[in-house]
Amino acid sequence: MDLLRSSVLTLIVFLPVVGSVIVALMPKEKEDLIKKFSIWWSLIPLLLTIWVAIDYAMNFLHGNQMAYQVRAAWIPSIGVNYHVGADGLSVPLLFLTALLTTLGLYYSARVIRKRVKEFFLLFLLLSTGMFGVFVSLDLILFYVFWEIGLVPMYFLIGIWGNPKDRPQYAAIKFFLYTLAGSIFMLLAMIGVYLSTGTFDILDAAAKGVWMNAPMFATLSFWAFFIAFAIKVPSFPFHTWLPDAHTAAPTAGSVILAGVLLKLGAYGILRVLLSLFPSQFAHFGWIVAALGVIGIVYGAFVSLAQTDLKRLIAYSSVSHMGYIMLGIGAVAVALNMKGAGARESAAMAFNGASLQMFMHGIITGALFFLVGVVYERAHTRDLKVFGGLSAVVPVYYATMMFAGFASLGLPGLAGFWAEFFTFRGAFGIVPILAVIGVIGIVITAAYILYRIIQSLFLGEYDPKRWTHWTTVFGEHAEGPTDMAFFEKVTLWPLVALMILLGLWPTPLLMYFNEAATNILSNLHF
Repeated sequence: MDLLRSSVLTLIVFLPVVGSVIVALMPKEKEDLIKKFSIWWSLIPLLLTIWVAIDYAMNFLHGNQMAYQVRAAWIPSIGVNYHVGADGLSVPLLFLTALLTTLGLYYSARVIRKRVKEFFLLFLLLSTGMFGVFVSLDLILFYVFWEIGLVPMYFLIGIWGNPKDRPQYAAIKFFLYTLAGSIFMLLAMIGVYLSTGTFDILDAAAKGVWMNAPMFATLSFWAFFIAFAIKVPSFPFHTWLPDAHTAAPTAGSVILAGVLLKLGAYGILRVLLSLFPSQFAHFGWIVAALGVIGIVYGAFVSLAQTDLKRLIAYSSVSHMGYIMLGIGAVAVALNMKGAGARESAAMAFNGASLQMFMHGIITGALFFLVGVVYERAHTRDLKVFGGLSAVVPVYYATMMFAGFASLGLPGLAGFWAEFFTFRGAFGIVPILAVIGVIGIVITAAYILYRIIQSLFLGEYDPKRWTHWTTVFGEHAEGPTDMAFFEKVTLWPLVALMILLGLWPTPLLMYFNEAATNILSNLHF
């Protein structure tokens, strides 16, 4: 058992690389074998993340420690170590990454028809970068994994993106934005090393970064923040996201929204909050304000969209704003005294963390649902649909669950993330929280009006759209309901929306433990 605990994170991170190497060695003509192998191989990290979640809950949840740590010298001359570990913040995100990776590969096996070998190789490699970020406790290791995820996504968008949506332009824009942020991050990491003599996140936090040089501390804070804000993406760094989402293949959009955006929010909580609490407290209002702007702006722009995929892309800008509002509220609370401030900060932290997970499963499902209708209609224009509820009832019901979860309907997963975020924010930044509520109202408007009404309500006119095909490209007389593989892809996410909507405690206990541990090391 101890051997498994000491190696489990390494296995989770690097098994996908091994899988990608095996795929690279396979003949490209063996497409079915490549697809089946990739899916089955991805189940191993998924099972390991489930084991980690169970074992952590049983043995480490209340131990106030970073579990499964491995520390080994990597580049001793500059103090760089292979240092990994997991706590209540990273354990659920590891599971989310593994789940969406497996579902994305399973779905893609039925719809990807060109350059199959390269697609599945890159998808497995991408998962290594995401896993690595969530377990890295050394800044250089964190940076390496951060960059590993950049290249595969660039190619997934550029090669397998929809030709109608300028995929090469979207891929380059995504790459340049993220790379620019990475340069800022690298400079800030060097600053941390010059200040503390270490790249280790835990050691640097204990020593304090630029304690006697506030100007350098402020510059380092903003360098890190810009890198993470671009990845979130927070307003005004969001403009790459709609283009990338619209152009990406379905599984690419799922991973982009479900996991890659969370890397930025995770970096803020893991790195910024730990290393620069004083600067974070000073600039917390700005972070919270950017979050509120993102909530309202993203919701209004979503309401104006007629392209279904672009609508959901802008909805991600809005929903990631909830995370920024919660994180900003935590930062502002660092300047406040008393038990009330600590309680509100913990609530806001939990809300931001819950939103990271809930948004992953909800928006991941929504992008899968876009893929379902696009494979049949070859368009995402909401103006050409209508009345589909009568002819595709399973698709209609699945979209209803995902849409209502996205707008925060009580009883579904999205409600608790918004509840905790606003419960914490109202106790710390009440004016901003009130403004942010506008986003909830507009979210309900675009979900009900733009998606539900445009796609499903009214009378179905078979002459309105005459180019329907089946998911496998064969001509069809009209829209066909979800195929079996689409149900297998989507129903686990729907089940999680319902389960976590009715009983969020199993997930909340991880994030609350992380909130308690991280906030206990900060000064109120």
